[in-house]
Amino acid sequence: MKFIIPIGLLFCASNLFADEMIINGCKIEPKAQCANMDLSGADLKFVDLRNADLSGANLSGADLRHAILKNANLGKADLSNANLARADMRHTSVKGANLGSANLEAINGWTLFGQGANFNNANLHGANLEFSRLSNATFEGAVLRAANLEMAWMTKAILTGATLENANLQEAKLNGASLENAIFTGVQKRYASFQATYMDGCVDCPFDWARD
Repeated sequence: MKFIIPIGLLFCASNLFADEMIINGCKIEPKAQCANMDLSGADLKFVDLRNADLSGANLSGADLRHAILKNANLGKADLSNANLARADMRHTSVKGANLGSANLEAINGWTLFGQGANFNNANLHGANLEFSRLSNATFEGAVLRAANLEMAWMTKAILTGATLENANLQEAKLNGASLENAIFTGVQKRYASFQATYMDGCVDCPFDWARD
């Protein structure tokens, strides 16, 4: 008995397999298990990697624009020079990760976990980092212009030479942080905490905060 399979069905099936993306053994999909894998320079625009384990992965120079990284684990990953513009990074962990010189413009990083991460020279213009956890993170020379850091926890963060013009730091905690040579012009800082914050050379920092 012969069976005839419609050509349209075969076409759909071939497209289904063609759309599957595997890079160096990492299957690009939600809940992917790609810890410590090499994805450097990969084209990952618009991919869905929510809840993925990418801890320790090499994503240096990768293109992750508009990628969905919600709830993903990128702890200790190398994201240096990566392009994450407008990525969905809600609840994402980048603890101890290297994001040096990365483009994080306009990311949605609500409740991002970035303790001890390296954001040196990164572009975070317009990033939403509300409620994020950024203690001991470094932002030397980073651009945080118009970023939303309301209620962010940034104790002992290093922001030496960072640009924070027009950023929202209302109710943020910067106790023990360094704002040396930072630009603080136009920052919203109502109820923010600057206990023992180092501000030498900072432009428009709240030097009289302790007396408010």
